[in-house]
Amino acid sequence: MIKVVTVKDYDEMSAKAFEVIKEIVTAKPDCVLGLATGSTPIGLYQNMVRDHEENGTSYSNARTVNLDEYLGLPKDHPESYYSFMHRNLFSGLDIPETSISLPEDGEDKAAQCEKYDKIMDAVEVDVQLLGIGSNGHIGFNEPGTPFDSKTHVVDLNDSTRQDNARFFDSIDEVPTQAITMGIGTIMKAKKVLLVASGANKADAVAAMVNGPKSENTPASALQSHPDTILIVDEAAASKLA
Repeated sequence: MIKVVTVKDYDEMSAKAFEVIKEIVTAKPDCVLGLATGSTPIGLYQNMVRDHEENGTSYSNARTVNLDEYLGLPKDHPESYYSFMHRNLFSGLDIPETSISLPEDGEDKAAQCEKYDKIMDAVEVDVQLLGIGSNGHIGFNEPGTPFDSKTHVVDLNDSTRQDNARFFDSIDEVPTQAITMGIGTIMKAKKVLLVASGANKADAVAAMVNGPKSENTPASALQSHPDTILIVDEAAASKLA
């Protein structure tokens, strides 16, 4: 079931999403947070860092697991998701580096997928944060991904690479592959928090909530999740029934 919360704009979306995270961290300091990258969660992460600095909310006992990582970028590349997460969140919190997990690139891709599945099998995610791609992907699970998928390597669609090209000097620099947590793994989280902002996400949001549950819209799998909250601004909600 998807609970839809419509707010005015990006800042209100970020603040409302922060309320969800803060409630979980306060109630359960040793929580497991599933985290996401991209421009949409940045406002939420800024709220988390500000709250930590001003109110002392601690993440020292928390654990984080990230959805995905590009293949072909070194860890220290500014657009690797390892760098993104440290720049936008981890460097501003008191979470130990040993409590942070992201999928990793490596020579043996199958072994890296198996390694991350073992990490995910060993934790119970209290809340999984998601964004949504313009084609309905969650994580890097592109249209056609089986709903029971585990960690896997994916060839990124042209639309996904085009959406992410704004972070690079040119689209030629955008990686063509990624390693991603599967939809089946995402669905195991106790709560899912999906944030969406902007008119370019309106079609995907409408398909996720109102369309048929179909692997052509990976996010529509969340229709079967028992506790999903969608926080969406007016622009992204404009095509909801």
